[in-house]
Amino acid sequence: MDAHPSFSLSTSRAARLAAGRGHAHADGGYGDRRAACERAAVTLKVGALRDLGPADLDVAASVLDPTTLRRVRHVVSENQRVLDVAHLLRTAGPTSIGQLLLASHASMRDDFQISTPELDAAVEAAMSAGAIGVRMTGGGFGGSAIALVHAEDRDAVGESVQAAFRDAGFAEPMVLPVRATDGASVVREVATV
Repeated sequence: MDAHPSFSLSTSRAARLAAGRGHAHADGGYGDRRAACERAAVTLKVGALRDLGPADLDVAASVLDPTTLRRVRHVVSENQRVLDVAHLLRTAGPTSIGQLLLASHASMRDDFQISTPELDAAVEAAMSAGAIGVRMTGGGFGGSAIALVHAEDRDAVGESVQAAFRDAGFAEPMVLPVRATDGASVVREVATV
């Protein structure tokens, strides 16, 4: 499977929704989740959770405590979503991935428990204004969300997020347009004579 699918955002755009709350990894939440995943891998006798698939969750449910099971379910389902998104980007284009972005956010919120009220508000407000899909990004506990929107809905999505934050008494978010570009690649130097 091609790990880097090519696609065009010709009729859709992305926006970064900076939630106005910095990351808070120092309080131990991030480390706690990593440690839980490492313990789960040992219990499940795999090198890493990436070695599990959705079919392995029944076994995990029989040997893990409920919190650790939620962490494992997030990792396993997120890995599957990444594969599904790559497939959809190759076969159906970016507007086909909206529900997977939302499922990813729900998993980070409910199973991995790394979202924040600000990020959840950004996701809800963007979707209510017509976003195709939205999810938080990064390690959680603050930061940003990314919204995939139709080009003509970009301003409405940004205004909706800003209004939701005002209504909730949150710090003003930054809504920044972003453009998908090729990732890093190897550059080969050509010898000149």
